[in-house]
Amino acid sequence: MVSDEEIFAAAQRAMTRHGPHELTLAHIAREAGVTPGRLVQRFGSKRAMLLALAERFAESAPPVFRSLRASHPSALSALRAYAACMATLAATPDTLARNLAYLQIDLTDPDFRVHLVRNARATRREIESLVRSAIAEGALRRVADARELARTIEVVTTGSLMTWACYRSGPADAWMRRNLDAVLAPYLIAPARPEPSRPRVAR
Repeated sequence: MVSDEEIFAAAQRAMTRHGPHELTLAHIAREAGVTPGRLVQRFGSKRAMLLALAERFAESAPPVFRSLRASHPSALSALRAYAACMATLAATPDTLARNLAYLQIDLTDPDFRVHLVRNARATRREIESLVRSAIAEGALRRVADARELARTIEVVTTGSLMTWACYRSGPADAWMRRNLDAVLAPYLIAPARPEPSRPRVAR
């Protein structure tokens, strides 16, 4: 039996290829390897299934950031990896356009928006936690206001998707990394340079 997780993953794959007005339960069913009738039995309608997906998405920030922390040696590198994760939403301009079409529903439909806001707040908390960890690790200056810097990082990474789609200069991940690094630059603590070796004097 196909699990809800497999169906949600199939829905996300289908959503990268079909906008909200094009997407049908048949697209998702074909991707998941089930019949459209099975999806109707389980969820009732396309809207109900997408709402269930949105509810699951609202809880996704903590596990995503745990994975980033586990797979990167420092909080600073995990922050940069987060920007790269965001860049996957803009694999191509068409992909980003479809993602923005779904975002429009999240912003205007109250039932969807409640899940969007929960995820956004959780994401900002996770970014702030990484900033605090980077300060504790000695990568960022202690004068940094972790809460405000996290807010700025959130704004810059989100806004970078839009500006990349406009300029399309290089890959999206490089564009976002450059913008993130510009935000972090005033707070970075330069690594100590090794002292130059002195030639030994023969005695």
